[in-house]
Parts: sequence; C-alpha cells; structure tokens
Amino acid sequence: MIKKIILFTKGIETLWFFSEQMGKTFELLGYEVFYFDQCKEYRSLSDLIWFCEPGVTAAISFNFDGCAGEDYFIDSEGVSFFDARDVLFINIVVDHPFYYHKFLPYLPKKYIQISIDREHEAYLRRFFPEMRRGPFMPLGGTSLWENGKFPGFDDRKYDIVFTGNYNPPTIFHEAIHRHGDEYAEFYYDIIHDLIRHPWKSMDATIMEHLNRDVEDIDEKGLKETMPNMIFIDLYVRHYFRGEVVKTLVDHGFRVHCFGSGWDQLDCHHPENIVNGNVLDSLGCLQQISRSRLSLNVMPWFKDGAHDRVFNSMLNGAVSLSDSSRYMDEILEDGRHFVRYDLAKLEELPEKAEQTLADKEGWEYLVEQGYRMANRGHTWAHRARFLHSEILCKIP
Repeated sequence: MIKKIILFTKGIETLWFFSEQMGKTFELLGYEVFYFDQCKEYRSLSDLIWFCEPGVTAAISFNFDGCAGEDYFIDSEGVSFFDARDVLFINIVVDHPFYYHKFLPYLPKKYIQISIDREHEAYLRRFFPEMRRGPFMPLGGTSLWENGKFPGFDDRKYDIVFTGNYNPPTIFHEAIHRHGDEYAEFYYDIIHDLIRHPWKSMDATIMEHLNRDVEDIDEKGLKETMPNMIFIDLYVRHYFRGEVVKTLVDHGFRVHCFGSGWDQLDCHHPENIVNGNVLDSLGCLQQISRSRLSLNVMPWFKDGAHDRVFNSMLNGAVSLSDSSRYMDEILEDGRHFVRYDLAKLEELPEKAEQTLADKEGWEYLVEQGYRMANRGHTWAHRARFLHSEILCKIP
C-alpha cells in the first residue's frame, strides 16, 4: 500500500501550484509528502534517497517532470532512480500527448499516465496501446475564499478579466514555411479547416489531412508525423484567444488581460485592452476574484475542461467560456457558466452585456457555479480521486 508521495516543485509555476494544492490533501489523507525542488535538484535528490521506501512510494508528476530523461534521475548504467527504488510513477499530462513523444523512452517501469481530456486518452489508446493508462481526470480549480464568502457584484473592480498570454499567429510563420511553400500550403489548409470548424478535434483533423494529401502514409507514419504538427495547435489556440478578446474590445468592453503579448493584438480598439502584469497562479486567482466575468478560451480541449473554468466558479466570477463535450455533460449554460461558441463570436458581446446588466442573474450564476465546482472540481477532489482510484488499489 502506498504511504509516501513525491511531488515536483520549482519547474513550470502552474504545475508546481497544482502539485502543492494536491499535496495539502494528500497530507490530510495521511500520506508523507516530499516536495522535490527542481531548482536544487542534487540537494533534493540527496534528501529523496532517504525519503523513498521501496514498494510504498509513489511519484505524482505533471507533464513528465521527473521522467523526461533528467540526468540526475538516471544512473551511470542508465537505470531510472524510480525503477531502482521501486516507485510507482503517475504522470498527469495537461497538454496533448503529441507534445511528448520524445519522453517516452525514459518512462519508469511502474508508470501510469493520466489524461485530462478524453480525446487525449483516445490518442494514447490508438498510438501507444502498450502504455499503462489511468482513469480520465480533468483539471481542477482552487478557491481563495472560505465557504464561498467572496466579494459581491458591486465590490468587484473589473467587468471582464482574462488570465493568460497571447502570441500573434505570425510568430509561427517560420515554422509553417520551414520546408517551403508546398508544405506551408498543406499546413495552412489544416489551420483554416480548424478555424472554419472550431468544434473539430485537433489530432483527428491533422490525420484527416495527412491521409488525404500524403501518399501512402500508414499508421506508423501518422504516429511519427504528429509531433511535427505542434505549431498548428499553438497557432489555432492563440488565433482564437486573440479573436475572442478582439471581439469584446472592439464592441466597447474593457478587458483586463493579465499575461504577456496583449500589446501585439491587432484590433480596432486597443485602448480597451488593459494590460496587467504577468502573474503567477495565486495572482491570477486574485484578479479573477476582482472580476465579474472571467473569460476563458479553451486550449483545444474538446473533451475535457480547463482549470480557468473551475477557478472562475470557485472565486465568485461568472465563467464566460466556450465549451467541450465533457463540459456540456457536467455544466449547464445559464446556470453554472455562460457559454459562447467559437463559430458564432458575433453573439459573444451580447452574452457578456446581458450577464453584466442583470445583477440578480449574475448572482444566481455565481452561486450555482460555486456550488457545482466546490462539490467536485477542486484539486482536493482530484487528490482524493487519485487516492481512491489508484493509490489505495496498489497492493
């Protein structure tokens, strides 16, 4: 039975924050928790050696921290520290799996991968059937407020906030044209297909074009080609992020954007973009707590949910978001959040205006959204899920 848990900190700040939130609950559940400091890796490794107890220790990571071939976790004979110490390794992957093919040779023997989107799970099932996979587990949220006692409508500084960075799609020009005009035309066909049909799956659409336009490509060829298409995901993700904010600011809404790159958005009314600082996770939650509407643009999770949605609901802002199949299963538009459609952005300003103009309706959305998220979609819930579904089942 697992008694000890290793979590990873001081890497990507967002993932480190997720780990710390789960760590609090693991400690409450009775686990001994060790936080591996990735900025002081050799000092941390020395302490980890003493902490690890073979057979009863699990590592819980995000995005391959600890199993990405880090030299301090591989000995001179090429043996993983986690294999040598008989550690169960659970890796929660918060991006599409095609970002991470290169890390697969480094996976420990006792490895379980968790997907936060059911399309990602289907991708793994197709191309990596040999990989041990855990149950689907969406991202979770964090509340800064005890029992939902957050500021009310009149005490919030902003109408609309967006927490996230922006990159103009033009920065991907070099990647798109790196093999010449013929390849660029092929890549742009995929991009335009996704822009015209934003409900489509990223990997399914890419494979549709590969099967149609690349002669004699087989399953192995598809698998090998997918990691080379990452820039398409990034292009489309940031394209729509920009289009959503542009739609609102060009209709007269002031949008407080906390993140980098928003001064590069091409729009008619840049004066309506209020550029905030680049913030850590705690800072983002604080700004959401000051806003009436928290804007979300899904990073092409078509069968999962982003933590911004739950963070908004847990901190008293109405989540204004596009949706997914999973979100449509668990959330009700007009009750738990306000749903907009990427294919009908012309309707977005009216949705925002109606929500901001109806104080009682806003309060209803806030109350119902908080209750729903607080009932099952915090990082504490995710830690308890891993406890019951995996950790307690290890003999």
